[in-house]
Amino acid sequence: MDKKTVQKVANLARLNLSEKQENELEQQLSKILGFVEQLSEVDTDNVEPLASVVDIELPLRKDEINDGGYADKILKNAPEQAEGYFVIGKVVE
Repeated sequence: MDKKTVQKVANLARLNLSEKQENELEQQLSKILGFVEQLSEVDTDNVEPLASVVDIELPLRKDEINDGGYADKILKNAPEQAEGYFVIGKVVE
């Protein structure tokens, strides 16, 4: 990571950095990129993709309606309604 690249990244991120901050960021980004390169050396050919490293199943709850049943009260707030629905103006021509 060179100073020119750091300045470009800072410009894209809309950051105003001092000379000292640019130098610090150059070192930090170089370390990050070095770590990413190190990760690419790890052999992951026989590793299955994971959503989580913990092998547990989450308990599921029943899909029950526990609220609602008062559409008429909600529709009272509508400026216009028809057949139990809000009526809105045409959006797409």
